[in-house]
Amino acid sequence: MPAYLPDQRPIRVAIVGTGAIARGSHLPALVALAAEQPLEIVAAVDVDAAAAEAFCADAGVGRPYTDLDLMLAQERPDLVTLCTPPRFHRDQTVTALRAGAWVWCEKPPCPSLEDFDAIEAAEGAEPGGPFAAIVFQHRFGSGSAHVRELLARRSMGRPLVAHCQTTWYRDEAYYAVPWRGSWSSEGGGPSMGHGIHQMDLLLDLLGPWSEIRAMAGRLVHDIETEDVSTALVRFENGTMATVVNSVLSPDEVSRIRIDCERATVELTHLYGHRNADWRITPAPGVTPEQVDAWYDFGPDVPSSHEAQLRGLLADMRAGRRPRSSGPDGRTSLELVAALYKAAFTGQTVRAGEIAAGDPYYSALHGDAPGWAPAP
Repeated sequence: MPAYLPDQRPIRVAIVGTGAIARGSHLPALVALAAEQPLEIVAAVDVDAAAAEAFCADAGVGRPYTDLDLMLAQERPDLVTLCTPPRFHRDQTVTALRAGAWVWCEKPPCPSLEDFDAIEAAEGAEPGGPFAAIVFQHRFGSGSAHVRELLARRSMGRPLVAHCQTTWYRDEAYYAVPWRGSWSSEGGGPSMGHGIHQMDLLLDLLGPWSEIRAMAGRLVHDIETEDVSTALVRFENGTMATVVNSVLSPDEVSRIRIDCERATVELTHLYGHRNADWRITPAPGVTPEQVDAWYDFGPDVPSSHEAQLRGLLADMRAGRRPRSSGPDGRTSLELVAALYKAAFTGQTVRAGEIAAGDPYYSALHGDAPGWAPAP
């Protein structure tokens, strides 16, 4: 693959996995962007031939396949979007990268740091890629970009205290899907499969973390993984944060709150945010003019698959590493791995501690296969 793609040449895209996330998020984003730039969906892959055929027929795109290798050889896509369960992500990503395609992989990225490092090792040796990026769409959009800049400039003073909350509700029918709630196929519970989005956004706003303490439990669901976790996280900049991840919460909400010296900035939403979902509360003595400047979010660009994909396609054209790939994509998975290690061992875990030879490097549940639910 060249170091860059000419602007006039269509980017050839293949979708792997044709379930709900492909139909509900990846396909609409691709169709929207195809209306504004050269882009062509050339194939869809699924182990179920009927599902692949129905997907292509319903969307009016590409050719159906059941074999990833065959599709890569025949279609030679520039980009592969992965919409499959996490246990397949490592092998499918490595296969696509070695065929010369960039990859945009749904979260969770893969069930272990060992898997992620294998993916990174398979990326292109040249500066132009190919690269593999993770779907962390909550980083993208006008709201998160504006608040990230405010925090980076210390416009509201130093960040001091933060709260990151993903409290959702999932019933037994949700866990009836065979690959859910299993360490081997999903990699983890709500910390990995749900809360990773808000934790990724928190890291994107506040920067590197330094240490974590945590608890995890199975309070309701008969599954292998946890259904709730809590954590205390210290960041390199000194900020102290609480993190809560749950699938036991009928009053569903996703929230990030950061208390700075001069203001509190808070995001409240569920599955995606707009400018209006951010609220800034000034400290006493802050002028109205300053508050108005903080609220200058610009045109409203919602967080979405489309917003992230637009940036990824621009990076492909330019031949540069995209956000949420490589070390930038690894940091959120490392925090999740550390959360599990801290919860299962009762220890404080520090950034960079989990490496080859550590049981939590090769599996997020580490050496705690007998972990039992609360009585």
